[in-house]
Amino acid sequence: KNAFKEILQKSPQLLDTIKQAQSVTLAPVFYIMEVYNLSFLVLGGIYLKIQKVYAVYFSPTGHTKDIVCALAGQVAEALQVPLETISLDLPAEREETHHFSAQDLVVVGGPTYAGKLPNKIMPTYREKLFGKGTPAVAMVTYGNRSFDNSLAELCAILEENDFNLVGAGAFVAQHAFSKILASGRPDEDDLADVRRLAHGVVHFLQGGNRPTDSLVVDGDAEAPYYIPKGEDGQPAKFLKAVPKTDMEKCTSCGLCARQCPMGSIDKDRPDRVTGICIKCQRCVHTCPYGAKYFDDPAFLSHVRMLEQHYKDRASNKIFTR
Repeated sequence: KNAFKEILQKSPQLLDTIKQAQSVTLAPVFYIMEVYNLSFLVLGGIYLKIQKVYAVYFSPTGHTKDIVCALAGQVAEALQVPLETISLDLPAEREETHHFSAQDLVVVGGPTYAGKLPNKIMPTYREKLFGKGTPAVAMVTYGNRSFDNSLAELCAILEENDFNLVGAGAFVAQHAFSKILASGRPDEDDLADVRRLAHGVVHFLQGGNRPTDSLVVDGDAEAPYYIPKGEDGQPAKFLKAVPKTDMEKCTSCGLCARQCPMGSIDKDRPDRVTGICIKCQRCVHTCPYGAKYFDDPAFLSHVRMLEQHYKDRASNKIFTR
């Protein structure tokens, strides 16, 4: 196994020689690659070994991170390569620009907000993640209503930035607004779907294939955002809603300020919101004292509408080559 690895790493032209030989086919090579779990991707006529898997995510409440890291970990284990995680949760984490090579596999994930990627975070995917013929998997989560166009938008951004999509998926996770919608998800059945997608990705890579066209997924990358509705069926306008603080419970520990994805909570006065709130609910979910909450009437009406109309278990959807 090691000798075979060394030969291919030091002499990539060997495979070109084999390919050109009329009396020899690539079947024995692919057989050896499968037996020894050696995964190569054809790029420009050269076979490159996947050397590292990256899990990249924006995940305020942790569910997208769980899904992305589960898939990335399974693929890394199958390919016997290291796994590295890259969080885009905090402002400081989104300052760095990341460049990936053709020998990386990058799993990129984000949550669905109003049917697309979060509008204040979307530029990070577009401006901070760049491939170079890099194989990638796009993943989104959604809270039991619909992923609408979020996956299509993420796929389009990645392909524009020179990533080659080898798989994609939309997975249900507990809604950030509610304890009822998709409660407990992702669950074991969801993780089984993650394993199915991981298997498809590994199978594609081990086949020595290279994407030659865009991966077709559901949705329209150019579609507008979904307009939230209230219980009366009319648009629910809560863009200016911000979290409130129960000062009888708050200890001014500063955790909410440190963890706010927009850096919008005053670290000295955690009951003050000084910047944009994207309604991600991270402060509500992470406060150990239950001091954070939303009381905006339009927001609460939208939550009740969702809980009334989207109780049934929604399905995941995966897309492979």
